[in-house]
Amino acid sequence: MTETGIRPDVPTTAAAERRVYTHREVLEILSGLLLAMLTSMLSTSVVGTALPTIVGELGGQDQLSWVASANLLTMTVSVPLWGKLSDLFGRKRMFQLALVTFAGASVAAGMAQDMATLIAARAVQGMGAGGMMALVQVILGDVVEPRQRGRYNGYVGATFGISTVAGPLLGGLLVDAEGLGWRWCFYLAVPFAIVALLVVQRKLLLPRVKRDARIDWWGAFTITGSAASLMLVLSLGGHEFAWNSPQTFGLLGLSLVLLALAVLAERRAADPILPPRLFRDRTFVLSGAASHFVGITLFGMMIYLPQYLQIVKGMSPMNSGLMTLPMVLAHVTGSLVSGRLVTRFGRWKIYPTIGLLLVATGMALLSRLDAGSPHVLIGVEVAVLGTGFGLSMPTLLLAAQNAVERRDMAVATAGVAFFRSLGGAVGVAAFGALLTNLVHDEMTRLLAAAKLTLTGPVNLGTPEAIRDLAPAVRHIVVHSFAEAMSVVFLLAVPPALLGAIAVFFLRELPLRTSKSTSTS
Repeated sequence: MTETGIRPDVPTTAAAERRVYTHREVLEILSGLLLAMLTSMLSTSVVGTALPTIVGELGGQDQLSWVASANLLTMTVSVPLWGKLSDLFGRKRMFQLALVTFAGASVAAGMAQDMATLIAARAVQGMGAGGMMALVQVILGDVVEPRQRGRYNGYVGATFGISTVAGPLLGGLLVDAEGLGWRWCFYLAVPFAIVALLVVQRKLLLPRVKRDARIDWWGAFTITGSAASLMLVLSLGGHEFAWNSPQTFGLLGLSLVLLALAVLAERRAADPILPPRLFRDRTFVLSGAASHFVGITLFGMMIYLPQYLQIVKGMSPMNSGLMTLPMVLAHVTGSLVSGRLVTRFGRWKIYPTIGLLLVATGMALLSRLDAGSPHVLIGVEVAVLGTGFGLSMPTLLLAAQNAVERRDMAVATAGVAFFRSLGGAVGVAAFGALLTNLVHDEMTRLLAAAKLTLTGPVNLGTPEAIRDLAPAVRHIVVHSFAEAMSVVFLLAVPPALLGAIAVFFLRELPLRTSKSTSTS
C-alpha cells in the first residue's frame, strides 16, 4: 500500500487516477524527479566546457559538434517513445529504466579512448536523458492540476536552469582539478544517479493506471529516420561533403520522404506517437514551435559560449564556467517568479513573450563581444539570456498541457519536449558547421593577407594549444574565432524572434483548476 492507501502494483480506475495530492505529497514525488533531472541535465551541459580539452586529447575537431549532437539527437527522437512506453508499462518503471540507461552510458563515455566510442556512448546517454526529460513533466501532469502546475513548474524550470547553466562551471572545476580531468564530467553522474534511483524508488508511489496503449513502431522509425537524416546533413555538410553535393540532396530528400511517411503512419496508427489531432490544436502547435526555437538558441549557446570564453577571452575552463553564474541566478529567478505569478493570477502568456524578446536581445548583445570585452559586460548579457529562458521554457509546456485532453497529456508533453530537443539538435549542428566553416575561411583570408606560410596544420585542439602558437598565428586564430562567434550569436537572434511571434498568436486559455478533460 502507498501512504495514500493505493497499491502501486494494482491497476486503478480513472477516478483513482484523478485523486488530489497534497502539497507535501507532490514535493516528495518531485524530489526524486528533480534529482534525476539534475543528474541528466548536468551531464549534458557539463560537457560544453570540457569539449576543447576532450578534442585536444582524443582528436577530431571536425567531430566536436557530434559529441553534443549525438546526445541531443537520440534524446530528441526517444522523447515521444518514452511517453508511449510509460502509458504501456507504467511511469515509474520507465523512469527508472531511463535513469539506469543514462548512468551506464555515462560510465562508458568516461572510459572512451577515441571520439567514435565517446560519440556512441553519448548517443545512448541521450536516450536515457530523453526518458527523464519527458517523464518528469508527464508525472507532474498526472498529480497536479494545471492552475497549480505553474507553481511546481517553477521548480522544474529552476532545476533545468541550474543544471543547464551551472554545468559549464562544474565542468571547468573538474577539468582543472588535479587528479580528475574531463572523464569525471561523465563519472560524476553515477553517484547522483544511484541516489536519485533510491529516492524515486521510495517516494514515487504512483498507482499503476491500466491504459490501452500500443507502441507505434512504424511511426517511431519514420520520425527518428527523418530527424537523423536532417542531422547528418547539418553536421557533415561543408567538411565531409560539399553543401552542393549528391550526399546533401540525398539526405535531405530522405528526410522529407520519411517525414511524409511519418505523417501517413501517424494518421493510420491506432495509438500514434504524435496523434494528428494534436496538430489541429492551435495552442499545442504554437507552443511546440516556440519551444523548437527556444531549443535552437539555448543548446547552441550552451555548447559554443564556452568556446568563446576559453579561446577568444583566454579563460580557463573553471573561469569560463564561473562566467555563467549570472545566467544561473537569472534563470532560476525567472522560473520561480513566473511560476508563482502564473499560479496566483492564472495568466501566463506575458511571460514567454517577454522571455523570448529578452533571449533575442541577449544574443544580439553577445554578437557585439570581442576579445577586449570586459567581464562585467559579459555577465550582464548572459544574465539577460538567463532571465529570458527562465520566463519562457516552463510556461510554454504548461500552455500545451492545459490545452489538450487528459488522454493526450503524456504525448503532448513529450511532443513539446521533442520539438525543443529537435531545435537543440538542429541548433548545435547548424551553429557547429557554421562556426567551423567561418573560422576556416577567416583564417585562410588573414594568413594570406599577412603573407604567412605555415609548415604544418594549426593545432586548434585546446585553448592551451592555441596559446602555445606563435604570436602572429595566435592572433589570427583568436581573431578568426571572435569573428565567427559574433556571426553565430547574431544568427541565434532570428529563432528567438520567431518564437516570440509564435507566442504572440497563442490564445491565452484559462488554466484549469481541476484535472478534468479540456474542452478546447
